[in-house]
Amino acid sequence: MKKQQSNIKVLKRFDPTNLTATAEILAEDFVWHYFNPELPEMQGDYLGLEGLIDFFKGMASRSGSTFKVNPISNTPFGDEFVITHVKDSMILNNKQMEIDAIVVWRIIDEKVKEAWDIPAVYTAKIIQ
Repeated sequence: MKKQQSNIKVLKRFDPTNLTATAEILAEDFVWHYFNPELPEMQGDYLGLEGLIDFFKGMASRSGSTFKVNPISNTPFGDEFVITHVKDSMILNNKQMEIDAIVVWRIIDEKVKEAWDIPAVYTAKIIQ
Protein backbone atom coordinates (compact mmCIF):
# COMPACT_ATOMS: atom_id res chain seq x y z
CA MET A 1 0.00 0.00 0.00
CA LYS A 2 2.83 2.40 0.79
CA LYS A 3 4.34 1.99 -2.72
CA GLN A 4 0.96 2.76 -4.33
CA GLN A 5 0.57 5.90 -2.26
CA SER A 6 4.05 7.11 -3.17
CA ASN A 7 3.24 6.63 -6.87
CA ILE A 8 0.14 8.80 -6.49
CA LYS A 9 2.30 11.46 -4.78
CA VAL A 10 4.70 11.36 -7.75
CA LEU A 11 1.84 11.95 -10.18
CA LYS A 12 0.44 14.83 -8.16
CA ARG A 13 3.65 16.66 -9.09
CA PHE A 14 2.97 16.24 -12.83
CA ASP A 15 1.90 19.60 -14.24
CA PRO A 16 1.19 19.76 -17.99
CA THR A 17 1.17 23.57 -17.77
CA ASN A 18 4.73 23.64 -16.37
CA LEU A 19 6.62 20.71 -17.87
CA THR A 20 10.04 22.08 -16.93
CA ALA A 21 9.10 21.78 -13.25
CA THR A 22 7.82 18.27 -13.98
CA ALA A 23 11.28 17.18 -15.19
CA GLU A 24 12.33 16.12 -11.68
CA ILE A 25 9.82 13.23 -11.69
CA LEU A 26 10.74 11.91 -15.17
CA ALA A 27 13.24 9.08 -15.67
CA GLU A 28 16.13 9.92 -18.00
CA ASP A 29 14.74 7.53 -20.61
CA PHE A 30 11.09 8.54 -20.18
CA VAL A 31 8.73 7.80 -23.10
CA TRP A 32 5.26 9.30 -23.72
CA HIS A 33 3.20 7.04 -26.02
CA TYR A 34 0.22 8.67 -27.75
CA PHE A 35 -2.53 6.76 -29.56
CA ASN A 36 -5.15 8.68 -31.54
CA PRO A 37 -6.31 7.58 -35.00
CA GLU A 38 -8.16 10.90 -35.34
CA LEU A 39 -4.86 12.82 -35.04
CA PRO A 40 -2.41 10.56 -36.89
CA GLU A 41 0.15 13.34 -37.16
CA MET A 42 0.38 13.39 -33.35
CA GLN A 43 0.52 9.60 -32.81
CA GLY A 44 3.78 8.09 -31.73
CA ASP A 45 6.43 8.03 -29.05
CA TYR A 46 7.86 11.19 -27.51
CA LEU A 47 11.22 10.74 -25.79
CA GLY A 48 12.34 12.50 -22.64
CA LEU A 49 11.35 15.92 -21.36
CA GLU A 50 11.91 17.49 -24.78
CA GLY A 51 9.61 14.95 -26.38
CA LEU A 52 6.92 15.62 -23.78
CA ILE A 53 7.24 19.36 -24.38
CA ASP A 54 6.97 18.74 -28.14
CA PHE A 55 3.80 16.70 -27.61
CA PHE A 56 2.06 19.40 -25.57
CA LYS A 57 3.25 22.12 -27.99
CA GLY A 58 1.79 20.07 -30.85
CA MET A 59 -1.54 19.74 -29.06
CA ALA A 60 -1.53 23.47 -28.32
CA SER A 61 -0.80 24.22 -31.96
CA ARG A 62 -3.55 21.89 -33.26
CA SER A 63 -6.09 23.35 -30.82
CA GLY A 64 -5.22 27.05 -31.02
CA SER A 65 -3.82 26.82 -27.46
CA THR A 66 -7.18 25.64 -26.09
CA PHE A 67 -6.04 22.14 -25.09
CA LYS A 68 -6.57 21.58 -21.34
CA VAL A 69 -6.15 18.46 -19.20
CA ASN A 70 -8.70 18.12 -16.40
CA PRO A 71 -7.77 15.24 -14.03
CA ILE A 72 -10.65 13.22 -12.60
CA SER A 73 -9.09 10.25 -10.77
CA ASN A 74 -5.91 8.26 -10.11
CA THR A 75 -6.05 4.52 -9.45
CA PRO A 76 -2.90 2.56 -8.54
CA PHE A 77 -2.37 -1.00 -9.76
CA GLY A 78 0.43 -3.00 -8.15
CA ASP A 79 3.81 -1.44 -7.53
CA GLU A 80 4.39 0.18 -10.94
CA PHE A 81 1.15 1.34 -12.54
CA VAL A 82 -1.28 4.17 -11.98
CA ILE A 83 -4.19 4.83 -14.31
CA THR A 84 -5.37 8.42 -14.49
CA HIS A 85 -8.78 9.32 -15.90
CA VAL A 86 -8.86 12.80 -17.41
CA LYS A 87 -11.31 14.86 -19.40
CA ASP A 88 -9.45 16.82 -22.05
CA SER A 89 -11.09 19.92 -23.49
CA MET A 90 -10.16 21.81 -26.64
CA ILE A 91 -11.34 23.44 -29.80
CA LEU A 92 -10.36 21.27 -32.75
CA ASN A 93 -11.44 21.90 -36.35
CA ASN A 94 -13.65 24.76 -35.09
CA LYS A 95 -15.52 22.42 -32.71
CA GLN A 96 -15.39 22.75 -28.95
CA MET A 97 -15.15 19.30 -27.44
CA GLU A 98 -14.49 17.23 -24.36
CA ILE A 99 -12.77 13.87 -24.58
CA ASP A 100 -12.37 11.24 -21.88
CA ALA A 101 -8.89 9.75 -21.81
CA ILE A 102 -6.82 7.48 -19.67
CA VAL A 103 -3.12 7.71 -19.07
CA VAL A 104 -1.37 4.57 -17.90
CA TRP A 105 1.76 5.54 -15.97
CA ARG A 106 4.70 3.25 -15.19
CA ILE A 107 6.51 4.57 -12.11
CA ILE A 108 9.75 3.00 -10.93
CA ASP A 109 11.76 4.30 -7.97
CA GLU A 110 9.57 7.42 -7.82
CA LYS A 111 10.34 8.34 -11.45
CA VAL A 112 7.90 8.19 -14.34
CA LYS A 113 9.42 5.76 -16.83
CA GLU A 114 6.59 5.56 -19.39
CA ALA A 115 3.11 6.88 -19.99
CA TRP A 116 0.47 5.75 -22.48
CA ASP A 117 -2.07 8.47 -23.36
CA ILE A 118 -5.22 6.91 -24.82
CA PRO A 119 -8.15 9.23 -25.67
CA ALA A 120 -11.68 7.93 -26.23
CA VAL A 121 -11.82 9.52 -29.68
CA TYR A 122 -14.96 7.76 -30.90
CA THR A 123 -17.12 9.16 -28.11
CA ALA A 124 -15.83 12.75 -27.93
CA LYS A 125 -18.54 15.13 -26.79
CA ILE A 126 -19.01 18.07 -29.16
CA ILE A 127 -20.11 21.12 -27.15
CA GLN A 128 -20.69 23.53 -30.02
